Amino acid sequence: MLDKNYILGLVDGEGSFNVRINETGRRAKVELKFSLKLRHQDKEILDELAKFFGCGKVYIQRDKRKNHSLCYRFEVQNKKEIIEKIIPFFSKNSPKIPSRKTDFELFKKIVELSREGNINFEEIRVLKEQMHWGSQYTGKPSVLWGTK
Repeated sequence: MLDKNYILGLVDGEGSFNVRINETGRRAKVELKFSLKLRHQDKEILDELAKFFGCGKVYIQRDKRKNHSLCYRFEVQNKKEIIEKIIPFFSKNSPKIPSRKTDFELFKKIVELSREGNINFEEIRVLKEQMHWGSQYTGKPSVLWGTK
């Protein structure tokens, strides 16, 4: 069984909090994702992570690029599970690495904003652009999940 400190270490090293604004179809929507990717030899850890959180799924992630191995990804995209399980865990057990902690805090704000009836997509975009070291202060572009 995994403990919270082990999970925090995994997430600090390999985890990701992502936001995508999907503007295809009739109306825009905010898509949320918490994920962690490991090599195929370590899939059992991802299965344990799914058991620990009581949500999410483990997917195979093939990569045909040279020098890349077969990987698996634990992923939570269900908004209710993110609100009820992922956010409370990381609110009580904050990531230690400053960049991951910042990403989580921004992710949490976006989750809160996306719960409101009248979603302010522009405010969410501004917060999203600050994730993954993408900010006006670093000059580094945001890592994008999706196109917008």
